[in-house]
Amino acid sequence: MIDGWLVAAQVLAPDRQAEVAEALLAAEREIWERTTSTLRSATTAEVLRNATAAAGLPVDDVLHDDAIAAYLEHWAPASYPRHDARDVLTELRRQGLRLGLLSNTHWPREWHEQVLARDGLLELFDARVYTSDLEHVKPHAEAFNTLLRAMEVDAATAVFVGDRLHDDVSGAAALGMRTVWVRNDYVPRAEVAPDGVITELTELLELVTRWQASE
Repeated sequence: MIDGWLVAAQVLAPDRQAEVAEALLAAEREIWERTTSTLRSATTAEVLRNATAAAGLPVDDVLHDDAIAAYLEHWAPASYPRHDARDVLTELRRQGLRLGLLSNTHWPREWHEQVLARDGLLELFDARVYTSDLEHVKPHAEAFNTLLRAMEVDAATAVFVGDRLHDDVSGAAALGMRTVWVRNDYVPRAEVAPDGVITELTELLELVTRWQASE
């Protein structure tokens, strides 16, 4: 979507806002196409560097950082958790389970952490990994292994929950993790069978309880 990039372009070049916003959107699309084909990660800063270079726009570091901040601030009101996330995570922690977060993103860690803190979720996770800090994105093994190391758990004892069959379920299953797919009709399908399928996060509690009882 171009709206966020229009905000960034207003900071970078008010007199060329529409043109620069289109360059930013094109650079972002190019980044996502690259991550899809090569699984190499990217950062928001890289998107801006590529776009301003393509537009022949010399930008100093301060203005560059201000544009990123404006872009991220634009998305803050639209970045919110599922309605049942806090209750489910709290209950899983009460049961003694360790919780981790792994996100495919070009946004910086600091911004994600601020949003999680705002919504009261930050401290519910024992580890948080963002692919903007890594060389590769999901479903590459590096992303999942980084989280597993941070959690200090083996893949065979872990359950990965995600709403993307290719990125989340196939990547985690390839490492031997048990997987749960949160139904999402807006993402591409993949030839992979999750161990569990849920619609609401609250359903995860019953699923985990059943698995624990069978072990």
